[in-house]
Amino acid sequence: MADEWGQEVSGSGGGPVLFDTSVAHVARVYDYWLGGKDNFAADRAAGDQAISAFPAIPLSARANRAYLARVVRFLTGEAGIRQFLDIGTVIPTANHTHQVAQSVAPDCRVVYADNDPVVLSHARALLTGHPAGATEYIDADLNDPQNILDGAGRLLDFSRPVAVILMAILQHIDDEHDPYAIVAALMGALPTGSYLALSHPASDIDAEAMAKMADVLNKMMAEKVTFRDRAAVSGFFAGLELVEPGLVQASKWRPASEMEAASPAALWAGVARKE
Repeated sequence: MADEWGQEVSGSGGGPVLFDTSVAHVARVYDYWLGGKDNFAADRAAGDQAISAFPAIPLSARANRAYLARVVRFLTGEAGIRQFLDIGTVIPTANHTHQVAQSVAPDCRVVYADNDPVVLSHARALLTGHPAGATEYIDADLNDPQNILDGAGRLLDFSRPVAVILMAILQHIDDEHDPYAIVAALMGALPTGSYLALSHPASDIDAEAMAKMADVLNKMMAEKVTFRDRAAVSGFFAGLELVEPGLVQASKWRPASEMEAASPAALWAGVARKE
């Protein structure tokens, strides 16, 4: 990656991909909240403004990452899933989907999908999996689920169960673009025994602070957000069977300890099976 003035990363063909570091970007803001170093001044400014509105957001981001790890361990260990489609991955940090899955079952196959050149550069450099399995990254937009399925189908076998991972990404699809239809298209292409795992920023947990944070982010970030309440998030699981404990705060989904359960997490989270 270039410095803040270089405005370029290495693209899939080896040449530079231009991006604007003067505007905050969701992946880099999230990286900042997680304590990472792959962010610029505009990202830190937006992140700090969001923290001012909702001081618990860094803890909430960390709780979401911990939830992801618990979900992948459940899917790999208890549910027996060996194929994962992780859409909207963040800049690589610890406990990524392939790391957790392949630590349980080395033969797991994981496809990451994102359309962010910053994440693309880091992912292709860092997301290397266990030799017994496979890990790939495709450049694709959640607004085009068929393109994602076509790309993922080069590695994943859609005649066998697949777990779709949508961690804190659906808030970037506004109601006008029908995020429910997007999720239905993804799950409709998969066989019985597949799973949907997601988290979604909540409009009805710490509602006033979350509303302020949404306003800040929508003014400062290139990607807009639509936070949703529990009833709205439950709609993403239509036609699927939620596993215990159902749709809960991310920190309350099968926590490993009381400390983990007590972590602030302004996100609704759940895992469901396609019957």
